[in-house]
Formats: sequence, C-alpha cells, structure tokens
Amino acid sequence: MHIPQTSSTSDLVLRGTAVLPHGVVPAAEVHLRGDRIIWSGAAASAPEAPGAPVVEHDGLILPGLVDLHNHGGGGVSFPDCDDPQDAMTAVLEHRRHGTTSLVSSLVTASPETLRARVRMLAELVRAGEIAALHLEGPFISSARRGAQNPAHIIDGDASLVTELCALSGGTIATMTVAPETPGADAVLEALARGGAVPSFGHTDASAATTEHGIARALAALGAFPSRSSVPTATHLFNGMRPIHHRDPGPALACLDAASRGEMVVEVIGDGVHTAAETVRYVLDIAGPGHAVLVTDAMAAAGMPDGRYRLGALDVTVADGVATLTDGGAIAGGTAHLVDVVRFTVEQAGVDLAVAVHAASAVPARVLGLQDELGALTAGLRADVLLTDRSLHPLRVLRGGRDVAEVPPEA
Repeated sequence: MHIPQTSSTSDLVLRGTAVLPHGVVPAAEVHLRGDRIIWSGAAASAPEAPGAPVVEHDGLILPGLVDLHNHGGGGVSFPDCDDPQDAMTAVLEHRRHGTTSLVSSLVTASPETLRARVRMLAELVRAGEIAALHLEGPFISSARRGAQNPAHIIDGDASLVTELCALSGGTIATMTVAPETPGADAVLEALARGGAVPSFGHTDASAATTEHGIARALAALGAFPSRSSVPTATHLFNGMRPIHHRDPGPALACLDAASRGEMVVEVIGDGVHTAAETVRYVLDIAGPGHAVLVTDAMAAAGMPDGRYRLGALDVTVADGVATLTDGGAIAGGTAHLVDVVRFTVEQAGVDLAVAVHAASAVPARVLGLQDELGALTAGLRADVLLTDRSLHPLRVLRGGRDVAEVPPEA
C-alpha cells in the first residue's frame, strides 16, 4: 500500500474503519494536511476535499501508539547505549511497528551513569524523536528488584532527583519509586517540583504505605505544575509484593486508586508478564482513562532469541521470553506495542476502542501531550497506524509522513 507523502500544502484522506475518540467507526474518514489531522468522523459527514488523494483502507485506521515504558529494541538498549544514533535504532524498531511516540526508560544504575544517559537521551527529546524519559529506579526495593541491579539500589535522594530533572531540561516524565524507601516522600516532592510524575513500582510496601505514598504524590502534583495531576504505577503486579487476602499489598492499593481516578496504572499485556484475565480485570477495574498498556520492551524486541544486556545484567531470550541469565527473573518484554494491543483484544477480550485508547490517548495524557498526539482528532499531529483486520501493522504515518520512507532527522 503506497501512502502519498503530504506537505504543508497537500491533503490526504484515509477512508475505512477508524478508531476515533468516541469509538470504532466502520465507515470513517481521517483528513490530513501536512503534519496535522484536520478532520475525522463518519464518511457520510465528511467535508469535501477536492483534489486530495484518497486511500481506501480495508483494515483498521488507528492513532499512532504511545509507549510509556520502553527500554529498547532492534538489538539496542537505552540503558546501555551512549550515542543518540545508536538509540535511534531502538526508536525506529518500534516506530516502524506503529509506536509513533516512545518514552525511553532507564534502569537502576550509578548516579554517574544516570547523568550520562539522561544527558544523551534528552537530545533526542529535544530533536522530537522520543517523547520523554522514564527512570526506573534507583530508589526501589531490593526484595522486588526484578531485573534491576542490586548494587545500585539506594535510599531516596531528593537532591539527585533535582539534579537529574534540571540536567534533563524537563524531559524526565516519570520515575519509578518504592514508597517504603527511606526518603521517598522527599523524592516524590522533588519529582513534582521538577515537572515529573512519580510512579510506584518495584515495591514490597504494604497497602497502607502505598496509600500514604499515593496521597503524598497527589499533594505534590497538586502543588507544582506537572505533566499529570495523578501518579502512575509501574507495570502493575510485576515487581510488587503479591496480593494476599490478609496482606493486600501495593497492587490492590494502586488499582483502587485508579478506580477512583487518583492514579494511572501500567499493565504489560503480552501474555508473559500478566495473564489475559489479569489484563482484562485491570482495564475493567481501573476504568476508562486510568490504565495504560505498555511493552517494558528491551533490546530483543524485534530480534531473534539469544543473549542481550539490560543495564549491567545479562539477559537470555528463549521463545521470545527475556529472563536474567543468572536468576531467571523476567527481564523486560520483547513485544511491540501493537502486539500488546492485539493480545489485549484477541486474548483478553477487551473492546478494540478501549485497548487502543489505553495505548494512545491515556499515555499521551500522562505525558501532558494530549493536545499534540494520542488520537485521530483535528489539530493533533498526523500520527496514524494502518493495520490489517488482525492488528498487524501495514503502514505508519508520523507527522503525516510515511516512516518507512523518511529517515530520522536527529
């Protein structure tokens, strides 16, 4: 399928079944002009677009996907590369599969390494190639560290947070924190003050301690201008104390907060990190707008089985499942976000519009970018994913341009 390239003066009309903000529209049109969407809705109500090329698509027309938690792909790990061009290999691996906006995630590392990676990746945010940064640690629980390096897990350090936020130039969107970590309350305030959103994860906290952390995060986000007014939960259930009826732990506390509209919870809907039923339960309980589908992808996304790295740790990928070579803990995902959406629809039985919304509009809102991306809405950037009826990607437009034909500008 050839998509005519748009320019600042040309129009393009996409016609077919589209996932729009209000649901799935079987006979829809999406009108593009240059790098913007200028109209979307039922084809019967579409304005005339004289001279505009029309693409009749017999699959699905989706908004470009937004991955809030991504460590790499295409053989490249964001926590391990020190060159923006190398990092772009991972960005493009996911972009070609429909993730038009991606948050580069780091892992627990030394302050020196975090400074270097933040400095490097912030260049790609400023260049418009990635959406923001996510720091997963280092203020987390050793007991629930998963694939995080225990040598660099430390108590909360608000001054380090302030330094990293300043060094990033405001490009840090989220940081994963265990609420029971000494100094966590000061870290939450420092994140909000720096324009970043606290995210609770890799935690062995009780439900009460988690509720305390959520309340402190809400207060901090309400006191300072930030991307989002509510905190998030990092890959709910994974890297958390398990649920027990006499010890509900952090996962239920986070899910309860999401159901009240006080949190957005991530879920890795890939069939490895969470069962299909769990994915469905999370999306049902959290409700519209408060659950996000993420990949937690690492370097092996889009790559064959083999040996990889995640931060300072060796990872073995077998049958598409990444685990630490020493210890066997799950070490990130190998799926693209469109694969997660497909699993969520086909295996978890979630409505298509709900699943797409959780992988586009909701993460865009967490990033504070809802006025720029995340939906097929007039005025937003022309990020479009064209798939077949089974949600396999066929063509991707980013800013109205076919990503298969346009080299990165960074």
